[in-house]
Amino acid sequence: MTDSLAATTPTAISENLQEFLLSRTKQAWEPDVDLFASGVVSSMFAMELVVYVEKTFDVMVLGEDLAVDNFRTVNRMTDLVLRLSENSGV
Repeated sequence: MTDSLAATTPTAISENLQEFLLSRTKQAWEPDVDLFASGVVSSMFAMELVVYVEKTFDVMVLGEDLAVDNFRTVNRMTDLVLRLSENSGV
């Protein structure tokens, strides 16, 4: 399972999320930019982010983890994935 471990390094997660955002918004995003404040994230796109994070990183985002603050920036999404990966034993 070295591939899944490599995919959960902070750098790999951040780069993956930034590539996803670039593909969907057609613009690059710095890891600490507030995506909600920028207006790029609608409620529909927020749900797409949740689904993307779950499927791509094989984690479940439930309950308190569904908070907007966890998806506000690439850095926060990276932290969320790392925390959820640790909790799932990956």
